[in-house]
Amino acid sequence: MLLTSLASEDVNASDLADAVRIGGTCLSRAELNGAATAALEDLGGARRIAVLATPTAQTVLAVAGCLLAGIPMVPVPADVGVAERAHILRDSGAQAWLGERPDDLAGLPHVPARSGSAYSPPELPGNGDAALIIYTSGTTGPPKGVQLSRRALAADLDALAQAWQWTPEDVLVHGLPMYHVHGLVLGLLGSLRVGNRFVHTGRPTPEAYAAARGTLYFGVPTVWSRVVADPGAAEALRPARLLVSGSAALPVPVFDALVARTGHAPVERYGSTESLITVSTRVDGERRPGWVGLPLAGIGTRLVDEDGAPVRHDGETIGRLEVRGPTLFDGYLNRPEATAEVFDADGWYRTGDVAVIDAGGMHRIVGRESVDLIKTGGFRVGAGEIETALLGHPGVAEVAVVGLPDADLGQRIVAFVVASPAADAQPADLIDYVAEQLSVHKRPREVRIVDTLPRNAMGKVLKRALLP
Repeated sequence: MLLTSLASEDVNASDLADAVRIGGTCLSRAELNGAATAALEDLGGARRIAVLATPTAQTVLAVAGCLLAGIPMVPVPADVGVAERAHILRDSGAQAWLGERPDDLAGLPHVPARSGSAYSPPELPGNGDAALIIYTSGTTGPPKGVQLSRRALAADLDALAQAWQWTPEDVLVHGLPMYHVHGLVLGLLGSLRVGNRFVHTGRPTPEAYAAARGTLYFGVPTVWSRVVADPGAAEALRPARLLVSGSAALPVPVFDALVARTGHAPVERYGSTESLITVSTRVDGERRPGWVGLPLAGIGTRLVDEDGAPVRHDGETIGRLEVRGPTLFDGYLNRPEATAEVFDADGWYRTGDVAVIDAGGMHRIVGRESVDLIKTGGFRVGAGEIETALLGHPGVAEVAVVGLPDADLGQRIVAFVVASPAADAQPADLIDYVAEQLSVHKRPREVRIVDTLPRNAMGKVLKRALLP
């Protein structure tokens, strides 16, 4: 069985010669199982191991080996800066590198990943012990190590398999980074648990996605925007079973274009490193553009106001989103104060996001409370609603809306717009356009035309870079 204590009980035990295809290499289930034997021989007794999370066979063998051998793993982004890498290694207490060799070992020994002899399951730590320690982006200070247990990983992947009707017959394709929840946990670990074939395309280009001929595709909004702009690639995805979008809000025009050009209404989902995925639309349910769906099995969600009182589920009233369930992390490593700040006494996790929920339980994420909830002239306005409206204008290719300090309004709504080359976009016209589409108080007071928007590796706009 693949991934003892992580693999589900009904995974087909037969070997697959191409269980994983990555970087021009195929790895079988037997080779992945054998990686655990090698990890135990090479690193047995290690407390934590760092893995340079590149999209390579070495990384896959290292990940599978650590999980099977019960060695907590710290994925390290390949493009992380020197100071941030030093912080991750020091804070995590990693004792060695396994897998790809980094340019700077930072004083740690390096062990290549390999596949050993037939795997015999060791006496693993409990399912509640940390399997992964993933470091957050550190937007409010140095990155924090999020401790994720085997129990949380298994609960989340099983709930997603149910919602998406994900089975061993699927071929999952993506080209996303291997150090985040989306690419590493959902893509690789999800495939190992479910037992399906997994294909990593190296980069998430439309051409690579089209050539992979999968049944289940993962992508971030930037990927899907590029797919719909490539008619041949979009058409090649028609035989797929399901397209999944996450890590950032999928613009409604991109959702509609995917329906028109691939024949698929994409599944959208919501989560974080700390909570894993908690809300999703379902294969057999409504897929509403701009909405991320219903809580997964075992997950509770609630909206509260600034005083902690419940917020109406009317599809319009914005509240702070809190979640509770078996997928939550076990706290920030070495940061008990930070952990206490995000949990209440009843185990509700304060996500830091604001959302609306309708009478049927469908969720729409407004965004981060710190940058996407704009308090202007006595109104509470979600930046995402304005962004969606602006993306409906032919002169707008990309947009990010923020609230900037204003002596009169408290915050004024400012839109940063990347203009479409196919149409003219004048700031005054865009302001009037939003006023026609939405309530007048939601119109931008200022539109700034820019060449590009700052984004991270997952395609998320870095709104803090737009603030003064």
